[in-house]
Amino acid sequence: MQMTINGYVGGLNGENDWMTWNPDDEFIAFLSSLIDSSDTLLLGRKTAEGIIPFWESTAEKNPAHPFAKKIADIPKVVFTKTLDKSTWNNTTLAKGNLAEEIARLKKENGKDILVFGGADFVASLIKERLIDEYHLIINPTAMGNGMTIFNSLDRIEKFTPIQSKLYPGGKTVLSFTPKNE
Repeated sequence: MQMTINGYVGGLNGENDWMTWNPDDEFIAFLSSLIDSSDTLLLGRKTAEGIIPFWESTAEKNPAHPFAKKIADIPKVVFTKTLDKSTWNNTTLAKGNLAEEIARLKKENGKDILVFGGADFVASLIKERLIDEYHLIINPTAMGNGMTIFNSLDRIEKFTPIQSKLYPGGKTVLSFTPKNE
């Protein structure tokens, strides 16, 4: 999940103009390793409507892009209450109970399940304690107000740090696992 140094993951209307993008080889390798260790990508509908067409188009226009084809090709599950069918390649819709759908996916054989943001979707996953590992990508920016992913918590959530890394391009990745107490 990309965020500002003060914890916002989007502007008040979901803007992402605060994100910095100065990719370096190490950061690209990190993102690629996350995708390579996964065989399913979960998205909320709003995020899917932007990300899936973007990466499919990027993969088509630039087949040498370091991870566009990987994102375009990975099976995707879009959580939605409004869509009745998927118009994207390699994508299915999940319309049932969030916790039940995630539990079903976790029982399937395969690699890790990766989640690409969307503040509301990720906040729902956090609230239901459905995330096993967090990779918070901190951009060297701040803003006065915006969307967060931890605003739905009704408890204190504790984490075990597993890694922190500053990349040459300026992003810092903080990785944690939840302490399920």
